Amino acid sequence: MTLIKSISGIRGTIGGKVGDNLTPIDAVKFAAAYGTFLKNAQPATRNSKLKVVIGRDARISGPMIHNLVMNTLLGLGIDVIDLGLSTTPTVEIAVPLEQADGGIILTASHNPKQWNALKLLNSKGEFLSGAAGELILEIAESEAFDFSDVDSLGEITVNDAYMDIHIDEVLNLPLVDAEAVAKRKFKVVVDGVNSSGGIIIPKLLEQMGVECVKLYCEPNGHFPHNPEPLKEHLGDICKLVVKEKADFGIVVDPDVDRLAFISNDGEMFGEEYTLVACADYVLSKTAGNTVSNMSSSRALRDITNKHNGNYQASAVGEVNVVELMKKTNAIIGGEGNGGIIYPESHYGRDSLVGVALFLTHLASLDMTVADLRASYPQYYMSKNKIELTPQIDVDAILVAMTEKYASEEINTIDGVKIDFAENWVHLRKSNTEPIIRIYTEAQTQELADALAFRIIDEIKAVAKI
Repeated sequence: MTLIKSISGIRGTIGGKVGDNLTPIDAVKFAAAYGTFLKNAQPATRNSKLKVVIGRDARISGPMIHNLVMNTLLGLGIDVIDLGLSTTPTVEIAVPLEQADGGIILTASHNPKQWNALKLLNSKGEFLSGAAGELILEIAESEAFDFSDVDSLGEITVNDAYMDIHIDEVLNLPLVDAEAVAKRKFKVVVDGVNSSGGIIIPKLLEQMGVECVKLYCEPNGHFPHNPEPLKEHLGDICKLVVKEKADFGIVVDPDVDRLAFISNDGEMFGEEYTLVACADYVLSKTAGNTVSNMSSSRALRDITNKHNGNYQASAVGEVNVVELMKKTNAIIGGEGNGGIIYPESHYGRDSLVGVALFLTHLASLDMTVADLRASYPQYYMSKNKIELTPQIDVDAILVAMTEKYASEEINTIDGVKIDFAENWVHLRKSNTEPIIRIYTEAQTQELADALAFRIIDEIKAVAKI
């Protein structure tokens, strides 16, 4: 299955057959469903047109999908603010600034170049609730669209200033100190995976007085490696950080909502520790609580406790993290995949915010990035997956694993998380890919890997694969 419809949007591979892949017809149908959802939700007394902000990453299919989606909304009588090449957090910031009714980001995030997707936002620039997502899926299925007549079509307004506006918003955050960073004369290597991060991250660094060495920063959509910022994909930047004698390296995914650092010794700082480091800095300046999802490291809990805050874990998914952050008044949170959510800016994962907070934190310390990483609680994760086929009954697998480990601490709000005394495993069906994710964490990499391999063998035995 290469077309995935979920409450967070629609994602698929380009080409192929309607309903099986992300074809032009599927893109139009889903854009029409979103536009119809917005129209249905507006008060009957409203006279002005609806307005939607749209931006895209640098994927090869981006311009095609972009034009299809925009013109579908115009056909519904909805005005479009076209940001063009942009980032997910930039669109999220633009929606409330434009007083728009919603936003669409055209990106398949960390997926390879053959994928694209429509990510849907509400009027706050935040991802839609599950109930709203379900309603849009129903509208798409029934094709209950009512297009506008010729005198009521929407209009496009092009605005290419929002990446600069986004940078200004980040630099104006009270806990970001560009002057202190500039004094340290940092040198940083940036891997922009040939997408929009190759434009916006170097711009931010230059405005903070950081020397920037660019690697794969041409936004042509030809990803030079698998765009998910994991260790096995990042050999080039790890070598270049050492060769350039840089202070550290920055890696973002194609839509710039995931952030990973490379330490000065060419080793991975660890995606999980992006949030840990930023939270450590924010909590040192502001007392408060934190939230991450169930698949994230215990290290955030430990750092939060160190600063006398309260940590809680949500179900996986940005909308779930944000909901719990609001409920607990968390001052920082996010996901262990390098997603920083800092409400002082906005309720969305934002690599620019993460970079700026991390640089300010580092500027206040007399240590290298490798030393900083070594100062944090040491946990190691193993992230694995099993490809799904129609014959695999995921629910039966999860029930079987729950029964097998009934004597341990079990959490089933999102798949199955089994908390052992010294380590944990989280099993869940992905919302964005046809896979089961198997995440484990332990106090050494060997123990984390061994636990993962054991659990994978047990799943295969249950599923008879």
